[in-house]
Amino acid sequence: MTLLEERLLSDINAAMKAGKKAVVETLRMLRAQIKDARINKREDLTEEEVLQVLATAVKRRKESIKLFEEGRRDDLVQKEKNELELIQIYLPAQLSQNELKDLIDQKITALNVSSEKDMGLVMKAIMPEIKGKADGKVVQQIVRELLMQKKQ
Repeated sequence: MTLLEERLLSDINAAMKAGKKAVVETLRMLRAQIKDARINKREDLTEEEVLQVLATAVKRRKESIKLFEEGRRDDLVQKEKNELELIQIYLPAQLSQNELKDLIDQKITALNVSSEKDMGLVMKAIMPEIKGKADGKVVQQIVRELLMQKKQ
């Protein structure tokens, strides 16, 4: 069991004692997703793999929020936002837009690339460094913007 899983279990127990039903429900759901990932892998997960499960849960919440807002389901939007905030507590701090731009710009300079055709090369080089600290779609968008600026 990873440190993160132990922390989740400890927080579930604390939330149960405090009578925080929504927190218990969300944390149990996360533990179930981690257990499913462990079963699919057929061996224990690493800390990084557990973080990936949590990042996937965050991504799902963000997509759900967007869809519920379009459907004007404010009650479900709030529920998903609460779950999202809770899950993000367990993830590493996210990089700001400026920090991301700086890191990506440094990587583009180091790789000496200037064409959108090199986007895959940049993504392959930057993603391992920022895994779990930034959304891949946001990173892809910034890489594209910076490469287009270099091209001009």
